[in-house]
Amino acid sequence: MSVRTPVHPSPGAALDALRAAHPLVQCITNAVVTGFTANALLALGASPAMCDLPGEAGMFARVADGLLVNLGSPRAEQRDGAREAVTVGTPWVLDPVAVGSLPVRTALAHELLEHSPAVIRGNASEILALAGRSAGGRGVDALDRPEDAANAARDLARRTGGTVAVSGEVDLVTDGERDAWIHGGDALLTRVTGGGCTLGATTAAFLAVAAPFEAAVAACAVHAAASERAASHSRRPGSFAVAFLDALDALTPDDLAGDRVRIAGLIGAAS
Repeated sequence: MSVRTPVHPSPGAALDALRAAHPLVQCITNAVVTGFTANALLALGASPAMCDLPGEAGMFARVADGLLVNLGSPRAEQRDGAREAVTVGTPWVLDPVAVGSLPVRTALAHELLEHSPAVIRGNASEILALAGRSAGGRGVDALDRPEDAANAARDLARRTGGTVAVSGEVDLVTDGERDAWIHGGDALLTRVTGGGCTLGATTAAFLAVAAPFEAAVAACAVHAAASERAASHSRRPGSFAVAFLDALDALTPDDLAGDRVRIAGLIGAAS
């Protein structure tokens, strides 16, 4: 793993830093999305590695710059690989796909929480379930909005010492002391397999060049801007998926400027 000092850049500066660093991102992820996730990381400027085998996953995590653990299809070997990888100290993202509604991954998510993920990224129903405040959504589909999960996300961030990112029409990122609301994006991203899962991988890539809160904000801003650009070139899911990869490649720091990201401190958040 590369030696680095966490920094606190704007989303645009983080994008420049990522492309200069070409971080190696290990993805222990959903079997349905591996190809799309790898292509998105390559388009962004990172280097993907889908290394999830027990006996290799922990070894590889030591040289990776960021790690994603996505619970979308947690077969037995992959579960053991994740257990290895999260123990070596590489900053990592937990994506608790369908937690709450399915028992095996729910138990695994709570087990992995003990290893201090830098960022937890999920939809509102998943975050509420992980925080013990609901039974989850309808499989991978959220039944709640980010604003409904805001207090649960803040509490989860304080409990784990990390950052929680809640995806929705407007994304919420919180570390328990600050909230960031990221505006924009296009609903077509929700009609492409891997839209949310890929956001977890993008967040892991930004962990190589930014502290967790700033990494999650940058990742959400990148996906919002890229999905808007992709939608301007395509209005159907198939062509949108290709256009989204192109948009990630073409994205500039200027595309992330403006009032897309709004950050506020929380009075009394540490109490």
